[in-house]
Amino acid sequence: MAVEERRRVVVFGLGGTIAMSASEGGGVTPTLSAHELVLAVPGLTETGIEVEVVDFRRLPSASLDFATLTDLTSEISQAVERGPSGVVVTQGTDTIEETSYLLDLYHRHPTPLVVTGAMRNPTMAGADGPANLLAAVLTAAHPQSREYGALVVLNDEIHAARHVRKTHTTALDTFRSPEIGPLGHLREGSVRLHGVRPPRLVIPPPISGAEPTVALHTVVLGDDPDILSRLAGPVDGLIVAAMGGGHVPDRLVEPLADAATRIPVVLASRTGSGSVLRVTYGARGSERDLIGRGLIPAGTLDPLKARILLRALLACGADLSQLHQAFAVAGDYTDHSRWPWPYLYESESRNV
Repeated sequence: MAVEERRRVVVFGLGGTIAMSASEGGGVTPTLSAHELVLAVPGLTETGIEVEVVDFRRLPSASLDFATLTDLTSEISQAVERGPSGVVVTQGTDTIEETSYLLDLYHRHPTPLVVTGAMRNPTMAGADGPANLLAAVLTAAHPQSREYGALVVLNDEIHAARHVRKTHTTALDTFRSPEIGPLGHLREGSVRLHGVRPPRLVIPPPISGAEPTVALHTVVLGDDPDILSRLAGPVDGLIVAAMGGGHVPDRLVEPLADAATRIPVVLASRTGSGSVLRVTYGARGSERDLIGRGLIPAGTLDPLKARILLRALLACGADLSQLHQAFAVAGDYTDHSRWPWPYLYESESRNV
């Protein structure tokens, strides 16, 4: 009888609520190491999963940045080459919907990559960090999690990084995927993936030294075009969180059209779910009008995800044609086979 291969998961700690303890000045700060987090998880030893821990950073998630995440993706890639069953990243929940998507775009391996955190810090009654970390380790070690890219696991739900959003400031079930729902759940310690496996959309790593700036402007009632013009002036790209299906006031049309002649301007929706339209409305400031003036529709990508994608594309040197293709695929306008950078999972699977 064959001996089952021992499962091993590498846990990278970044800080966040899950790693916080009381501070002398009041409130909580991220002081717990990744080792301490793992030791505090009831039932982890009984799973038989070997856990390797990397105390990568101890930061509130609002202080994470692109340089830190680029370093993290490099460290994850090196860890994957040592052949673990999966990788887990623990961090604060405030930016998980952004960081997990960036990790997903850069993760060129079949090895599961799971991001988790906590809504209640360890000093609170009912702290959820240990349960979330256990669920994340179980998901990362599960063979069916392979080829899913980056997953987000909290509250015993498994979400695709591409779709997940934080929808409430404090609720335990804050993470939702409005477009597709969760990909799976954990029940009594068992991983159940029942959603359709999303296509792997990966991009080249950033060019050394590339630090493009991408601004995000949320369109509001009575918006001021001068504010938009000043915002778009010094940046390399702009995300417009427009009203409804991709609409802006008439007074913003000219500043947006002007910006689109100089930088990529992506048209997203501020609503939180649904797609930016392309051909339904024709008035000045409608989605048809703006796309005709050079704006790139984001489809089902919300403004935060659209910003992550545009910034990553600019960082790897993508040209305008590739930008249009990438948003058409990521925004669910067209089939994933048109993604500019094929995911060569078969050859890469043999190397990990």
